Amino acid sequence: MRNKLVAAALALALAVPGLLLAATPVNINQADAAAIAKSLDGIGQARAEAIVAWREAHGPFKKADDLTHVKGIGKATIERNRAAILLADDGSAAPATAAADAPAKKAHRSKKAAVAEAAAAE
Repeated sequence: MRNKLVAAALALALAVPGLLLAATPVNINQADAAAIAKSLDGIGQARAEAIVAWREAHGPFKKADDLTHVKGIGKATIERNRAAILLADDGSAAPATAAADAPAKKAHRSKKAAVAEAAAAE
């Protein structure tokens, strides 16, 4: 019983810092640099200012992966913050999920299913 309690306490202690560092949703097309820096994990004031400068020079971001155009922002930073990166204030385009950014993939079929489908088509 005591081991289970210690294990639960340890798991909670390890999970809490991750929750405290979790990103806060922010609209990268409208927020100022201070709000972006405060909201996104791994984005400081200088990088947030670069996001705003890129947006002002090139127009709004169309997808979360467009942040890779900003110097110093890589795919790992985007993935860490993807759920918090909003592109619009209404619920229609927010958050910028991986499904919206990635091309559709074909469903994987087994060889047996492909043969059965071909036989049914004949």
